[in-house]
Amino acid sequence: MSKIYTRTGDEGETSLVGGSRVAKNSARVEAYGTVDEVNSWVGHARAALEVAAADELRLDIMLDFVQHRLFDCSSLLATPAEARAGRTGLPAIHAEDISQLETWIDDLTAVVGEIDHFVLPGGCEEACRLHIARTVVRRAERRVIDLASEAPDELDPGILAFINRLSDLLFTMARYANHRYGAGDVFWDPRTS
Repeated sequence: MSKIYTRTGDEGETSLVGGSRVAKNSARVEAYGTVDEVNSWVGHARAALEVAAADELRLDIMLDFVQHRLFDCSSLLATPAEARAGRTGLPAIHAEDISQLETWIDDLTAVVGEIDHFVLPGGCEEACRLHIARTVVRRAERRVIDLASEAPDELDPGILAFINRLSDLLFTMARYANHRYGAGDVFWDPRTS
């Protein structure tokens, strides 16, 4: 059995898939590290779902799917183009994955209704956790864009689309959780003077 620590990162570098080494604060590591953080927050949100088993739209199943695809995104971001060349069996983000998120957004919106106001993150515990995950997704999106700006040929285009759609799904799930628990949406009341 191998040990969890390797001591190879003690000087501030880490290995990518394929063996190349980069600084732990590189755009690539920032991107997949932030996607990993999103995955942790999604797991935190899943832990709060009390009605998941009885929920007809199965939020827990949706979030399970999301966590697996986020791990796929992290893996792809940690694999440089030269390491992907000629390799088989690598994870992938497909158009169907993005379509699945869109279907769930539409299904949940059909229950909670469309809105034309800004919603404050709040309400029930489940919604609050989903909102936190959503905001971290937006940061992950910015980190992925940073990587794409630095190395445009390195980015699988499905990753950015998936992450962009995921923030919309988490927002809609938060609204749905508030609906399920009777908390409702909390609309922003801007101070205008």
